[in-house]
Amino acid sequence: MTHHDPPGIIAPHIPADTYRRAQISGHPVVIVVQTTDPTGLLRRRIMVPLAIAGAAALGGWGLVVALCALLDAAAHTVTVIAGAAGPIGIGGVTFKLARPRS
Repeated sequence: MTHHDPPGIIAPHIPADTYRRAQISGHPVVIVVQTTDPTGLLRRRIMVPLAIAGAAALGGWGLVVALCALLDAAAHTVTVIAGAAGPIGIGGVTFKLARPRS
């Protein structure tokens, strides 16, 4: 009978007589590894939703600021055009876009 050691890194976890008996009989050896689950909340579980919510909030505020800047530019453009154009007629109806300053 030849002597065979358990393979690789699992050797310290299997008693030698159990391994030899399983090798002779052909039965499988079941190895149970117990691990501890972390009881606290993981940082990633909390930080990823907060990062997504923060990015969405900043994106929303960015859209609001862009809309305000666009409306401000449009108001200034309309004011300049109305002051330069004078009355505008559409379909027989004449509109005075700007009031005279006097």
